[in-house]
Order: sequence, then C-alpha cells, then structure tokens
Amino acid sequence: MAKSLQEQLLAAGLANQQKAKKANKEKKRQEHLQRTGKEDVVNESREKAEQARKEKARHDKELNRQRDEQAQQKAVAAQIRQITELNRIRSEQADIKYQFVQGSKVKQIYVDQAVHDRLSRGQLAVTVAPDGFAVIPVPVAEKILQRSPDHFIARAENSAPQLDDDDPYAAYQIPDDLMW
Repeated sequence: MAKSLQEQLLAAGLANQQKAKKANKEKKRQEHLQRTGKEDVVNESREKAEQARKEKARHDKELNRQRDEQAQQKAVAAQIRQITELNRIRSEQADIKYQFVQGSKVKQIYVDQAVHDRLSRGQLAVTVAPDGFAVIPVPVAEKILQRSPDHFIARAENSAPQLDDDDPYAAYQIPDDLMW
C-alpha cells in the first residue's frame, strides 16, 4: 500500500509533525464549515467589515482634504489682509469722491486730490478691506491677485479710447478727471 503525501513528506524530512497536525486541523475545520454552511456567513461578514473599513478610510481622507483646503484658504485670506493693511494708502483730507464698479453696483470711496489723480491714471487700485475699501499700489494689487485671482481689485484702465478718423468730435477730448 502506498503512503500518503503527508507521510512521504514526513519521511523525507520536508515537513515536521507539528506542521502535519496543523494542516490536519485546518482541513477538518474547513470540512466542518462546508457541512454546516457557515463558511459563507463568515466570508460575507469579513467582506462587509473590509468594505466598511475602506469606506471609512476614504471618508476620512476626504475630510482631511477639506480641512487642509479650508486651512489654506484661511491662510491666504490672512496674508491678503496683512498685505492690504501694511500697504494701505490713507488720505489725510478725504473730500473727493472716487467711484468704481464692484460687480453690478457702483461703489464710492472718499480720497484726497493726489490719491484721486493716481487712481484715475491707474497707478493705484482699490480693494476690499476689513473696514470697507482700501487704496493700495498696483504692484501690491498684483501680489494679492497672485494669491487669490478672484479677490476684488478695482483699477482704472491706463489706455486711451481709440478714436475714429471721421469722428467730428475728435478735436474735443474729454479729460479723465472731469467731475460731474
């Protein structure tokens, strides 16, 4: 009579008695689970637990990404506030009204004559500040726009309008600083 594979491996010294007992025990356990039909329930519960663990990990990763994004937005907003406050140009005698468009509304800020002239020429810009609006230099406005492209900056265009050759009023230029 031929020896079983297990007996042959033991005789050749490729396996030991302890591994053989462990393999037999596992084999009997598998046969028992197949007879009772509980093997599927164990696997299903393991799969559900694994699925829940993966879903929780994905959810936690998404929450962490959102928190990081919010923290980044807060940091950018703080930088913009600091830049605006450090470079703000204050008007001593704010008696001239400068008007600009924010969205679909016309807003106004009171400035002195020197600031009004520089705003009209496009050398200064107006931005939102915690206490209303602030006048800042154009390079500072560009730094703010680099950090947040959708931040509100109002700046006068520095280019003159194009005139037609056959315009009858071409000789009558309207000054930029005309007050109505």
